[in-house]
Amino acid sequence: MQIQYGSQTSQGKVRTSNEDSYVVNAKTGLSLVADGMGGHAAGEVASQLAASTVNDWVREHATPDVKAAEMLRLAALEANTRIFKAQRHDQALAGMGSTLTALLFQGEQYCIAHVGDSRAYLLRKGVLEQLTADHSLVWHLYENGVLSKSDLARHPQKNLITRSIGSHPEVDVDLREGAGYAGDVYLLCCDGLTDEVPEDDIREVLSDARRTPQEMADYLVDAANQAGGRDNITVVVIRLEPDDEQT
Repeated sequence: MQIQYGSQTSQGKVRTSNEDSYVVNAKTGLSLVADGMGGHAAGEVASQLAASTVNDWVREHATPDVKAAEMLRLAALEANTRIFKAQRHDQALAGMGSTLTALLFQGEQYCIAHVGDSRAYLLRKGVLEQLTADHSLVWHLYENGVLSKSDLARHPQKNLITRSIGSHPEVDVDLREGAGYAGDVYLLCCDGLTDEVPEDDIREVLSDARRTPQEMADYLVDAANQAGGRDNITVVVIRLEPDDEQT
C-alpha cells in the first residue's frame, strides 16, 4: 500500500502562541501530534521535545527486527525522561508536560502510542472510530456515564489531564495495534480540533474521497477556527491507498 499524508497547524484565534508540535515522516512511517502544557514557553519546549525525541528514536532504531509497539513505547519513555529532566534543571520550565499521540506503520500493520487527551481516529468503510481514550478527568466521567461525549468540550474541568509526557519520572504508555487496509483514513489531532468540530462533521470530511489528505487537514483546521479557534489546532491525516498494481 501507499501512504498519503496531510498536516496543518494553527495558533487559533485566542492563543498568543502555538504550543502544539507534529511530525510527518514518510520515510519511517511515523506521524504524531503533541500538545504542550505548562505555560507559553514551557508548553512549546515540552511538545517540541516530545515530537523530536520520538521522531529521532524511531529513525535511529527502526529495523524489521524491532516491532513498532516496542519502538514507540521506548521512544515515548525516552521523551518522558528528557522532558522531566529538562524541567528539573530549569525552573522556568517547571510543571511542563505534553500529550503524545503517535502512529507508526510497519508493513501493513500499525501501532498507536498514546498519552494525554490528543486523539487518534480511524475512518473505515464510512465508520469513524476513536482509537484512543483520553487521559482526563472528564473522560473518566464519560466512561462512567456521568457525562455524554458532547459534554466533554464544555466541561469546566476538561483541561485536567490525568497522564502526560514529562510531568513525572515514569509514565504509562497506551499501545494499540492493528492491520491497515486500503481506503483507511487515520486522523491524529489535538483537542483544539475536537473541542470545536463535532465528530459527525469530522467523519464527513474524512469520507470525501475527492479531497486529498492535505485538503482534509486544511479544511478541518479552518473549520475549528471558524467555530471559535479557542485553542491551538493541529491535525495530521493519513490515507492508505492501494499500490498501482492492486488498483
